[in-house]
Amino acid sequence: MNTGAATIADRSNGAAGRPHGENYLNCASGWRSWLFTLDHKRIGVMYLAAILFSFFLGGIFALLVRTELISPGHTIMDADSYNRAFTLHGAIMTFLFIIPGIPAALGNFVLPLLLGAKDVALPRLNLASFHIYAIGAVMAVAAILLGGVDTGWTFYTPYSTTTSGQVVMVTLAVFVLGFSSIFTGINFIVTIHKMRPAGMGWFRMPLMLWALYATAIIQVLATPVLAITVLLLVAERVLGIGVFDPALGGDPVLFQHFFWFYSHPAVYIMILPAMGVISELISTHSRKTIFGYRAIAYSSIAIAVFSFLVWGHHMFVSGQSPLATVIFSALTFSVSIPSAVKVFNWLATMYKGAIKLETPMVYALSFIFLFGIGGLTGLFLATLATDVHLHDSYFVVAHFHYTMMGGVVIAFLAGIFHWWPKMFGRLFSQKWGNIGAVLVFAGFNLTFFSQFVMGSKGMPRRYYSYPPEFEIYHQLSTYGSYLLAVGLFVAAGVLLHSLLAGRRAPANPWGSATLEWQAASPPSHHNFDGPVILTDPYDYSGLVWDAEEQGFVRTAHEEVVR
Repeated sequence: MNTGAATIADRSNGAAGRPHGENYLNCASGWRSWLFTLDHKRIGVMYLAAILFSFFLGGIFALLVRTELISPGHTIMDADSYNRAFTLHGAIMTFLFIIPGIPAALGNFVLPLLLGAKDVALPRLNLASFHIYAIGAVMAVAAILLGGVDTGWTFYTPYSTTTSGQVVMVTLAVFVLGFSSIFTGINFIVTIHKMRPAGMGWFRMPLMLWALYATAIIQVLATPVLAITVLLLVAERVLGIGVFDPALGGDPVLFQHFFWFYSHPAVYIMILPAMGVISELISTHSRKTIFGYRAIAYSSIAIAVFSFLVWGHHMFVSGQSPLATVIFSALTFSVSIPSAVKVFNWLATMYKGAIKLETPMVYALSFIFLFGIGGLTGLFLATLATDVHLHDSYFVVAHFHYTMMGGVVIAFLAGIFHWWPKMFGRLFSQKWGNIGAVLVFAGFNLTFFSQFVMGSKGMPRRYYSYPPEFEIYHQLSTYGSYLLAVGLFVAAGVLLHSLLAGRRAPANPWGSATLEWQAASPPSHHNFDGPVILTDPYDYSGLVWDAEEQGFVRTAHEEVVR
């Protein structure tokens, strides 16, 4: 046991002095030291750079699609180019950005730090997962340069087995990317099981770890199904083996079963880490112990279990038996319960909390609002009577984006802003960070809320043109996408400016109680230079503001565990 005074002294020697000396960013130089590093922090930063580039590329295709749809008929591209643009937008955003976004980038960086550990359990596997991701991304970009694909991001058969284009290249890229996801999941499971410090039981872990653990289970169990599915698709195209094509004796609905058995769990590969981020941010920036810790932890596991049982709600109009559709509908309603548990616990945490509207918290509040709309509109699609009318309409597009972008992407931005000082040792402008967050929020709602209206009025998704009565809704959606893009560029500018001119960050600028904030900002190569103090991850009672450090320090009497 150490006294609080000794603990602060030990940390001030390492944490306070570290930003001026050696850290993981400058401990070794040259591209080889990065490309072949085993440091989880550098791997996380490389993932972050690659994933943000994918986000930019997918966003460009999204803007092209919305610009084309600003008026009926031809605007800036023909129908074939439009089909390629929305296919590549969906495929890049799903497989290169949203699925790996939070686990591979933020998760890789913070998971060992949350455990007070030096690295993940399997650092070489971690590096291999990044290299595999890079190979898959290069294959996907090569497919774009060679002409792209026009099947839609779901690659539905029999069209994907008969159309021209780089279907084989793109599906093989998805196959390769799956190995990266599996390797990351295995690494996180082993790390959480084997590298928790003495005294950190399962119910003393930060909720971000619960979210990453549940996500890893889905990654390991569901991703092989997608790998097998795309290989069967390639075999049918290349070898003429009848699996999905009715002309060859196959069944196209079988592809849908295989695809959605992976892809609906994949939705929770995306959203569970986002929920973990929000759990950390809501507690930290409300300066209040998380409400219902065990309920939130168990809800993460419940979501992982339910995720494997609801794929059939994508196929209510695909000829399923009435009994199957009723069962899948009931299960889909059930999966909303653990998600609602999280939302109500976050709201209870904020109640009478000392909320500070710092940029991460503004994004977190945006997440709750947007994800709430995404979740509630999902109930219409889980209801058999309304889904028949809304299926394959813009209502589905809006619901999906409120869940994936309004949920995952907003939480991704919240996590970046929250851990940015820890990652790069620089503070950013709160004023401009908040302006960017408000622009993103306003642009997002203008883009996608109008799609709920036109979808309920019967506007089908993926169409190149449309009747004149839908023009006003498409125009609002397109103008909203431009405003959203402006907000994202403001956010990017804020972060880039902080790297060039931001003030040096203290070890704990937000007053968080989790272990990563005991490391320097940015951390050293081995993460922690002094003792690591085991604390309740949501106990803020021993944290006080240190004017000399310009950050929070812990004064309570705690146990040194590393």
